[in-house]
Amino acid sequence: MARERITSQQVAKRAGVSQSAVSRVFSGASASKETARKVREAAEALGYRPNVLARSLITGRSRIIGLVVAYLENQFYPDALERLSNALQSRGYHILIFTASGRGEGVDRVIQDLLDYQVDGIVTASVGVSDELTRRCEAAGIPVVLFNRGQDDPRLAEVTSDNVGGAHKIAEFLAAGRHRRIAHISGWQGSSTGRDRAQGFRDGLAAAGLDLTREIDGLYQRDTAAAAALEMCRQDRPDAIFVGNDHMAFGVMDALRYDLGLKIPEGISIVGYDDVPMAAWPAYKLTTLRQPSGRMVEATVEALMKHIEDPAAPVEKTKIPGPLILRGSARIPEGWT
Repeated sequence: MARERITSQQVAKRAGVSQSAVSRVFSGASASKETARKVREAAEALGYRPNVLARSLITGRSRIIGLVVAYLENQFYPDALERLSNALQSRGYHILIFTASGRGEGVDRVIQDLLDYQVDGIVTASVGVSDELTRRCEAAGIPVVLFNRGQDDPRLAEVTSDNVGGAHKIAEFLAAGRHRRIAHISGWQGSSTGRDRAQGFRDGLAAAGLDLTREIDGLYQRDTAAAAALEMCRQDRPDAIFVGNDHMAFGVMDALRYDLGLKIPEGISIVGYDDVPMAAWPAYKLTTLRQPSGRMVEATVEALMKHIEDPAAPVEKTKIPGPLILRGSARIPEGWT
C-alpha cells in the first residue's frame, strides 16, 4: 500500500511552530537557528520531504542551475565542475549537468533543454552560446555566465583566466631561457581561449625580439596535438613548444619521447597551460601556467547570484591572472624560481 504523504502542517504541529515557519526553513528564507532545528528534527522523524516543484510554482524559482560542459577528457573540467557544483549546492541550488560538444547546434539543443526545465540560471564551461539562444535566455530572465570561455556579446557575463597575460608570461620565460626556435600548438582557434593564448604568446615573443617558428591548431585534442608535434620535429625541429593546454601537452610529451626518442627538456622544452593535477606527476613534471580555478569558480557563482537577484545588474567580463608553475619539462632561466 502507498504510504500517506507527510504534509508541512504535520511537521509544523510536531515542531510546535507555524506552517509558514516550516516553509521559511525549507525555502532558505530567514529563520532562527532554534526554529530551523525544531523543524528539521520533526521533518526527519516524520520522513517529510518538501515538494520542490510545488514550491517553485509559488516562488517562481526552481532553485535549479544548469551546468553545460564540454571537453570532459581534459582534467581541468571535471575538477572545475566539482567546484562549481559544490559552490552552487552550498547556496541551496540543485544542479542539472549536461554535456555538449562545445560547438554548433549541439550546444543550442542542450541549452534549449535547460530552458524547458525552467532553470534559474545557466553556467557554460568552455561552451559558446548562439545569439538566438542568448536572446531567448534574456527574454526569459535567465542569466548565463560563461566559464573559461569569452564571447563578444555585452549581454553575457564571463569569467576566464588572463589568457593573453598568461601566454605572454610563458613567452617571456622561454625567451629568458635562450630558446630561439619556438613553436606553438594552439588550442582550438574557434574559441576565445585558444585565440587569446596564441595572441598573448606571439606578442610576448615579439616583445623579446623573437618570431614564432611554427604554429599549428591542436583543436584541444590530444591526438591532434601529438601529430602536430611530430610533424614539427621531423622537419626543422624547434627547441621549445608552448602547448595550448595540459591535456594536449601530455600527448605531445608522450609522442616526442616514445616516437622520436627525444629527451625533455634536454632535447626540447615543453610548456602547458592549466596546471591540472596530472601535470605534477613524475612522468610529466610539466611546467605550466596555472588557471586559478578556485577563484574563477567563486567569481562565476557571484556573477550568477548577482544576476538572479537583479537581472538589471551590469554585466562584467572578469579575467583572473595565474602564476607560472616551474617544473622539469622546460629549461629554467637563471634567476627564475
